[in-house]
Amino acid sequence: MNSIKITVSQVRFLYFTRWEVISHRIAMSKWPLFLMSVVSTLYLSNAYKILLVSPLPGKSHSILGEGVLNHLARAGHEVTYVASIVPDKPMKGVTVIDINGHVKLHTHLMNLKSIMDKTHRADLLTVLPSMVNMSRNVTNNDAVQKLLADKTQQFDVVIAEWMLNEVYAGFSGVFNCPLIWFSSVEPHWMVLQLVDEVPNPAYTVDISSGNVPPLTFSQRLKELSLQIFGKLIKTFYIDGIDQEIYEKHFVPHIRNRGYPVPPFEELRYNASLVLSNSHVSMGVATRLPPNYIPIGGYHIDPVVKPLPKDLQKIIDDAKHGFIYFSMGSNLRSKHLPAEVKQDLLNMFGELKQTVLWKFEEDLPNLPSNVHILKWAPQQSILAHEKCLLFITHGGLLSTTESIHFGVPTIGIPVFGDQFINVARGVKKGYAKKVDLSYTMAKDLKVAIQEMINDSRYMKKIKELSFIYHHRTVSPGQELVHWVEHVIKTGGARHLRTHAATTPWYQKVYLDLAIVLLIIMIATKYLFRYVCCSNGKKVSANYMKKQN
Repeated sequence: MNSIKITVSQVRFLYFTRWEVISHRIAMSKWPLFLMSVVSTLYLSNAYKILLVSPLPGKSHSILGEGVLNHLARAGHEVTYVASIVPDKPMKGVTVIDINGHVKLHTHLMNLKSIMDKTHRADLLTVLPSMVNMSRNVTNNDAVQKLLADKTQQFDVVIAEWMLNEVYAGFSGVFNCPLIWFSSVEPHWMVLQLVDEVPNPAYTVDISSGNVPPLTFSQRLKELSLQIFGKLIKTFYIDGIDQEIYEKHFVPHIRNRGYPVPPFEELRYNASLVLSNSHVSMGVATRLPPNYIPIGGYHIDPVVKPLPKDLQKIIDDAKHGFIYFSMGSNLRSKHLPAEVKQDLLNMFGELKQTVLWKFEEDLPNLPSNVHILKWAPQQSILAHEKCLLFITHGGLLSTTESIHFGVPTIGIPVFGDQFINVARGVKKGYAKKVDLSYTMAKDLKVAIQEMINDSRYMKKIKELSFIYHHRTVSPGQELVHWVEHVIKTGGARHLRTHAATTPWYQKVYLDLAIVLLIIMIATKYLFRYVCCSNGKKVSANYMKKQN
């Protein structure tokens, strides 16, 4: 389908002449043909060509990527989707560029036992090289290079997932169109600086932090250190690699199309806006620029799918309700040490509630109230009225779904933003935290008993769920609206604040301070000169009189 656009004046013309056309159609008695033409016109006038780059080979990221894809495709847009986990079924108007096999997650970094034994770390320093290599492999992929080399390919906008680097900004340079960043995490200084400015670490925290404002003196010191350290890593490590990838894999295609080659720094900070998988009900109130759009929850299907019959029967038989336990899609419960798995089974067996445990393989000697789910329809499970508690790793998708469906949580954070997500839940009053450790079964039991027997947690999550749902439009509609807004306004420059382009020395009025200092010094010397000159005159007059 070709992209056909209609200007505002054309739309007005169509509107004001509509009734004349209708009268004519009535006279000609060709209503079916007329209706088809109107529908076709409306459909085609709103159709745009969109490049969506979401290549991270993690299940949670593919869910988010497909969520964006689904909303844009349903709105009638033509989407080219660069992904390593492709949709199960072909979609109308969607072209998939499958890069599966060319990008990999280092799953050994996410092995629960290795993390518990501290033989592997899952922090920023270990994740960054993996993300940088993935970006290099994505841009060097044959199918991606073929897309870039095809001069017949044109896009109205590029939507690229931000994951600790900005190299995908090169796509907007090749196709000479606006860029939208998509962020899978809560507002974070590394993302905010791309469209506005670095937020103050005195009241905003790093993505890898576990602190929640208001911050103590030591916490503020830690957040400042994390921001400075992150800035140094970005400047002296990531930026250089991004520049190298840009020059090698994007610049030749920009020249091939006859466009002037923009500096990478210009592309990186030239995004129209950020679509953020966040919402104030899940995070904290943050000062955001007008081009930072929270759309958290857009991936959740508005129509809850029915449970499989066998699972429905288990839940129907759960007289005391049930607890759902899942460590997400990247972490594997089967990697837990054998003694921890047994301790968990023993502890769950002592509960009167039914326990649904998402586990990747069969477990022997299961207690009668514990049921293993190799695949779990998480949204349908959390939507059920008998779901009392969600034990989770604290990923943002799970956090979003727990608030969407109003289920209190126990968080066992392992890496990345899971610590801050769980910490916020604890601070808000709907969650408790349990550390990943060899004694976690004992700690979990205490937390479960407290949360099951204290109605405050359920009450709080219901309050937050109301805030989450009480929006002017659904997050999916919000997503589509702002993508179309960027295209229709040629990049939405009117949403851009001057914070991103104002030099730091002007923000802190360093130039004014220097001017004032110069004036003070000049005044001091002038005053000294005048005083000295007057003093010499007085002295000369006095000597004259003496003589």
